[in-house]
Amino acid sequence: MMATPNDFRSPVNIGNPGKFTMLELAEYILELIQSKSKIIHLSLPKDDPTQRQPDISLAKEKLGGCQPKIPLREGLQQTINYFDKLLTTKQQRLIPDQKISIL
Repeated sequence: MMATPNDFRSPVNIGNPGKFTMLELAEYILELIQSKSKIIHLSLPKDDPTQRQPDISLAKEKLGGCQPKIPLREGLQQTINYFDKLLTTKQQRLIPDQKISIL
């Protein structure tokens, strides 16, 4: 964005243009972390968007072809691995009798 002309002042959607539901996303995560957690269905807030699929055409045009390079499931797995390593490292640094809560 910093390399765009000064007169370009428009919001630019970025994200994964693939279409998937929040239920599918939750199911992917539970599968990848091998969780036995249950998904609880609640009513949507009134202002909740019914579609979460960004139009990234402006990003492609103005930001040199900007688009996702990593598929959703692979990106989720990389994110899970990162936080798993981060949390494991932090736990190892704790004083032995110190307790930590991880939500």
